Amino acid sequence: MAGQFTLRTISDFAAAHSLREYPGDCQRLHGHNWKVEVEISASELDALGMVVDFKEIKKVTREATDRLDHRYLNELEPFNQINPTAENIARTLYQQISAGLNSERVHVDAVTVWETERASARYCE
Repeated sequence: MAGQFTLRTISDFAAAHSLREYPGDCQRLHGHNWKVEVEISASELDALGMVVDFKEIKKVTREATDRLDHRYLNELEPFNQINPTAENIARTLYQQISAGLNSERVHVDAVTVWETERASARYCE
């Protein structure tokens, strides 16, 4: 059985949202300091002995989160059509980060979005 390497990075952004039709306080405008955990795997290393440079993971993640940072998420695609829940944010970031990092050797396994220290949503395919 071949071994598997897993890399994880954590970044963050701040943004506000409101959950449409939510039966409670979260229907009102409020904000979070969101934490984004990206998990990447590969069974082989590159010529330098890396899965991928952590700088590259952080760069691609930052490109995906910069458009969300200090914004009202409900005004941005796709969240102007779907609720900006932690689940939907995790899926959207997964898709964007995967497009920037996936290769024949490297695969984004999951993206976890933390809206508080105790509550997160993880998306994988």
